[in-house]
Amino acid sequence: MTRFEILVRVMPRPSLLDPQGQAVEQALNALGFEGLEDVRVGKALAFHLDRPDEAVAERDARAMCDRLLANPVTEDFTIRVTEAA
Repeated sequence: MTRFEILVRVMPRPSLLDPQGQAVEQALNALGFEGLEDVRVGKALAFHLDRPDEAVAERDARAMCDRLLANPVTEDFTIRVTEAA
């Protein structure tokens, strides 16, 4: 069994409004950070997963996203799988 480090990035779909991102953008502009556009707020999850190979680790991480970690109606996700040190 190999230990893999999984990094999942979940973001609101680009076609949907992101009120939290808009609030952060406005607050940063108010603090003097100009030139911001299209701020989006999402979440990142990192965990280790023991699996026989990288393909199985990615398959299982994708299943976790499909079933719990991301809302398939409003969010997109990316997965990065690397062998843990």
